[in-house]
Amino acid sequence: MPHNDLSSVLVLEKLTYGGDAMGRLPDGRAVFIPFGLPGERVRVHLTEEKQNFARGEIVEIMEPSPNRIAAKCKHFGICGGCHYQNLPYEKQLVAKTEIIRDQLTRIGKIQNPPVAPMIASPFEWNYRNHVQFHLTEDGKLGFVNATGNAVIPISECHLPENSINSFWPELQFDPNMDIERVSLRAGADDDLMLLLESDSPDAPELEIEADISVVHLFDEHPVVMAGADHHFIRVLGRDFKVSAPSFFQVNTAMAEKMVEHLLTNLPISPTTTLLDLYCGVGLFSAFFAPHVKRVIGIETSESACEDFAINLDEFDNVELYEGAAEEILPALVGRNNISTYAIADPPRAGLDRRALDALIKLKPRLLAYVSCDPSTLARDAKRLIENGYALQQVTPYDLFPQTYHIESISLFAWTR
Repeated sequence: MPHNDLSSVLVLEKLTYGGDAMGRLPDGRAVFIPFGLPGERVRVHLTEEKQNFARGEIVEIMEPSPNRIAAKCKHFGICGGCHYQNLPYEKQLVAKTEIIRDQLTRIGKIQNPPVAPMIASPFEWNYRNHVQFHLTEDGKLGFVNATGNAVIPISECHLPENSINSFWPELQFDPNMDIERVSLRAGADDDLMLLLESDSPDAPELEIEADISVVHLFDEHPVVMAGADHHFIRVLGRDFKVSAPSFFQVNTAMAEKMVEHLLTNLPISPTTTLLDLYCGVGLFSAFFAPHVKRVIGIETSESACEDFAINLDEFDNVELYEGAAEEILPALVGRNNISTYAIADPPRAGLDRRALDALIKLKPRLLAYVSCDPSTLARDAKRLIENGYALQQVTPYDLFPQTYHIESISLFAWTR
């Protein structure tokens, strides 16, 4: 049957993780629709059909949601970067809180999970200290489109910090340059860094007249073309060195709120040993080191480890292991006093199974799990609970307003 015959009228029921609204086809299958809102009656065109579900796109909104608002950005609905600009911010927070609760219930099998209302970002717009562009074939800055199959040129974006937004429209590249991605990062005092990522070890030729740092990244190896290979990001009055290949939270104001939450909720003392898994450049370790007996950081990124060593240089109670958590943690099992409390901030894929098993053997009294993906959090929570941990609280943080992404901090207490 040709695709253009595949249309249905349905009522959208709820927002799901990933940014789509879900409805049901006449045969009962779930269908996932981008840019729809719960309660809307829509005509949809099916773009993909599977045995148990389908995907589609809105052809016509027959009955809009009373919550629907006009999007701020003219690219909304075509660009793949934002998902919820059609929903007032306070409603976005409620929807995301429900989504994380649903994931913990369905995937984690946790009845009535202790999820607090989501902590709002102080800034709904212009909050990102880091933005990644792709280039169109004619060298214009763009983003991947909503269907993920092309790069669209853009003329506005309301997510980056103002210093990035006032600069990026000036950037011009020659067509067919060997550049995979173009990133801009804003540091303390609006210090800007331009990152050019490519598959070639040869840095592209570029004329830069602005007073910014420019770094070419090939295979995580930075080559400085102008300025420095790092900048500093200020969190709660403390400056963190962040090198070009190193990760840092993109919403600085919310990173501060997460640090404060951890300091408040981990009952540390001068006898505490804190294990900081996936510690990055030392964001959490730096604030705990003055108050505990010992901090043990584990991080796989070479550049982040170098930054960590500089950012925590003033402390002599801090150790750092460079390598994968799933390789280092099992080697720590059986050693004395390795962990009273633990913080884990894994990537989107969650905790590696071997890392999780070793963590359970280490039995930290309290584990603070910082997650950027509620589905892998739910999977790992299920395993932790089966092995002697109780989920005490989940606090979601809106690090990414206008998008479906959900950050959270969950506290697991050892019960055996």
